[in-house]
Order: sequence, then C-alpha cells, then structure tokens
Amino acid sequence: MAAALLGLGVWVTNVAHAAVNDLPGGPAVNQLNFHPPATRIAEEQHWLHWFMLAICATIFVVVFGVMFYSIAKHRKSVGHQSQELPEPIWVELGWTIVPLLIVIGMALPATKVLVAQKDTTNSDLTIKAVGMQWKWGYEYLKGEGEGIQFLSTLDPKHRMMSDSGKPQPMDDYLLKVDNPLVVPVGKKIRIITTANDVIHAWMVPAFGVKQDAIPGFVRDTWFRAEKTGDFYGQCAELCGKEHAYMPIHVKVVTQEEYTKWVDERKKSMAALADDPNKEWTLAELTKRGESVYAANCAACHQANGQGAGPIKALDGSAIVADADHGKLIQVMLNGVNGAAAQMPAWKQLSDVELAAVMTYAKNSWSNNTGQVVQPKEVLAARQ
Repeated sequence: MAAALLGLGVWVTNVAHAAVNDLPGGPAVNQLNFHPPATRIAEEQHWLHWFMLAICATIFVVVFGVMFYSIAKHRKSVGHQSQELPEPIWVELGWTIVPLLIVIGMALPATKVLVAQKDTTNSDLTIKAVGMQWKWGYEYLKGEGEGIQFLSTLDPKHRMMSDSGKPQPMDDYLLKVDNPLVVPVGKKIRIITTANDVIHAWMVPAFGVKQDAIPGFVRDTWFRAEKTGDFYGQCAELCGKEHAYMPIHVKVVTQEEYTKWVDERKKSMAALADDPNKEWTLAELTKRGESVYAANCAACHQANGQGAGPIKALDGSAIVADADHGKLIQVMLNGVNGAAAQMPAWKQLSDVELAAVMTYAKNSWSNNTGQVVQPKEVLAARQ
C-alpha cells in the first residue's frame, strides 16, 4: 500500500511538472544543487561549499564512528569496568592542534573567496541598483552606457496569473520583467545597491552575488559573466507583501550586441525626453498615464482602481478627485507611511510620467473630473 501511494505521488509530481522545464540561468525543476555557475566567483563558491561539506562529513564519520565503536566495544554488558585513564601530553596537544589545523585549512580558501567577492576595484561598468516596493531601478553610472536609467518591473501578465490562483505552467513564472539589466560578457560589472523604502537584496545565484540594498546606505558587489545568456534572481530580503513579485533579470550579451543596445537605448531615451514646461492635453496625458499605471500602480491598486485589503481604492477617492492637485502630488512624490496605509514614494518617475498617471487616475473609472495635472506642477513641487 505504501509503495502504491509513493508511486502515485511521484506520478502526480511528474504530471504537475510536465509542462515546466529547467530555466537556463534560473531555477530548475526539483533542483537540489546550486545554480550552474556563470562566473569564477560562483565556481569558487561551489568548490568551497563541497570542500567544507567533505571536511565536515569526514569529521562527523570519524568522531561518531570512534564514539559508537567505543560504546559497543567497551560496554558494561560484556564485562568492561569503568576506570580513570591518564591524560598524556600528546593527547592534549593532539585535540588542540588538529582542530586548529582543520580550522586554518578551512579559513584560508574561504578568506580568499571572501576577499575576491569584495574587490570592486577596476570595474568596466558601474551600475546603481535601487530597490523599491516592488521593483528595481537601474542607472548606468560609469563606462559605456553612462546615463542610461530605467525601471525593471515584473511582467503584469505574470502578476495577473498569480492573482488568478491558476497560473499557466511556464519556465519563467514570476521571473519575466519588462526591462532586463543588459551587460557585456567578460566585463567586470560593479553593482552599487541602495533602496528607497525598506531593505531589499539584489541576488543572482548564477553569479554568486547577493548584496543588501539598504535605505540611506550604499553597498556594492561585482560580477564578471563568462558566458552570454539570460540569468535570473529575486529580491532576497523580505520587503513587504509584494516581495515575491520583485524578480531580477540580467541579460549578458556580446560586446557588439551591448554597444548596439546602448545606442538604441540612448536614442529611445532621447525620443522620450519630455519638456516638463510643455502644456499637455487631457487626451495626451490620459493615454500616457494608462501605460504608467499598468506598469507601476496596477499591481497594488488593481486595473479597475478598486484596491485590495489595506490598499485604498483610487476609484471614488477624495484625494484623487480633489481640485487641489498639490495633495495628490505630495503623496506621489513622498509616499504615505502610517499604521493604516502605506505607499512608496515615486520620485524616480519623471515629471511627465507622474502628471500623466495622476491625470489618468482623475479621469478613469468613475472619476470623470476633467482635471489635468500638468508636468510643471510636479516640477514645482519637487523644488
């Protein structure tokens, strides 16, 4: 009967995973070991792990083997009598020196790897990763691509599938983002981490990288990918109710592909660069605001503006409908931190994006206010 139940369990598990495959650069089905390494640091970490495990397993087997042998061989039931044994100096030295040598033998390679992990000097690219509830903001600070910045958010379709409770089987479930971080292969990439609100952690297992992102502090780490491809990670610090929806996607490409991406990204940024002093029409801002809302707000306030649980509804909200735009602008710029309600600040969005999403909220669902929030109002509130 037990064998039949076990077989049934294995069959059900195989059926459940039938449509899901290992994700290259990400998690694998029924994974037990580390992710396949894509950097030398990750390779060293894997070797160090097995080296330490072998030493600990050897100590376990030797110590408990001797202990159980002694218990069985010298037990009272076979006639052995308890006695006090002398403690020669070589015994005292042995159980002091041998553990010391073992600790030193473990500490030396571990220290070497740890020091290498923290050596962020002579980097080819420096990128700032800003954690926020619940997405990542990237800014290329130094090297080719300097000046590029964007937000990286979970694909809204994945969030909708999660909310439905019946997600479709897929290899990259809750790992697909709208804007992956793009870096060239073989280059040393320094990642500077910080956060806007609470503690997050930037982690990509295949790179052997995990670094906390702490509000008000700057931390850094680095990696050098040795092969091209897509590599995935997640925020590794419990950062709030959307913690599971904060993936990391790093796309490693050839130098030629990276140069092409930088050129295209800068052209795209130049095309989207808006003059905050321009007078926008209601239709223009509403259309722009719809995409901003879908990418940044719908995860919490829902596509219909109804909110959920402690998250307040935008549909019918007094502050959204208020003719005094300054109240809503302050909420968007500074967020809300209170026992009853919390909302992250959205200063990282441009003046036009903030004006657009507020105009969209004021004129969507049942909020037919006809009000237009101009970007220059947001610009003035920042100063």
